[in-house]
Amino acid sequence: MRRRFADIAATALTLGGFAVAAVLTVVLVLPTAGEPATWEPRPSGPLGPADRDFLIKVRQAGLWEIPTGQQAQQLAASERVKDVGRHLVEDHTKLDVEVRKVAAALDVDLPSVPSADQQRWMAQLSARSGAAYDRDFANLLRAAHGKVFAVVAQVRAGTRNAEIRKFAQRAVVVVMRHMTLLESTGLVDHSALPEPPSPTIGVKP
Repeated sequence: MRRRFADIAATALTLGGFAVAAVLTVVLVLPTAGEPATWEPRPSGPLGPADRDFLIKVRQAGLWEIPTGQQAQQLAASERVKDVGRHLVEDHTKLDVEVRKVAAALDVDLPSVPSADQQRWMAQLSARSGAAYDRDFANLLRAAHGKVFAVVAQVRAGTRNAEIRKFAQRAVVVVMRHMTLLESTGLVDHSALPEPPSPTIGVKP
């Protein structure tokens, strides 16, 4: 593999900077001999890496949002924040049952602990109470839902698997509702959220 990479890189150097970048990109993206296929056949359609990542992210969302929603009942000052927390617990409990069922049917291993970032957010919230808890609860969860929403929407738009498509449809609705609920607290700082991507000039929808 090293000799192959060196030979390709040496050839590319004679073609100019653009060619170098193009050739190296192909080498890095294409799988090498012996690597497992990223797409796997399933009765409901091919299962791709984005499909698996989607199921993992939905599972991890529940692993931190369910206990955090429960925690809000004790640490939040606002009744609205407590109410939003109850909705998160209820919805993610149902969604977690669904994601484990879909993952089992598609033979996808799911995590049993939140991600490192999610564990950090949980620790941050555990150190807060009252109004400070309310503010961090709304902003951390709203930012997290925005990231998950982007993943779910892209998978729903492009998956080749019927089971993933059906579950992503359900997840899009839940994540959108949660963003709206969190914004209803009046505590979300929208200026701190990532900006939407710039429009692509000259590309028709």
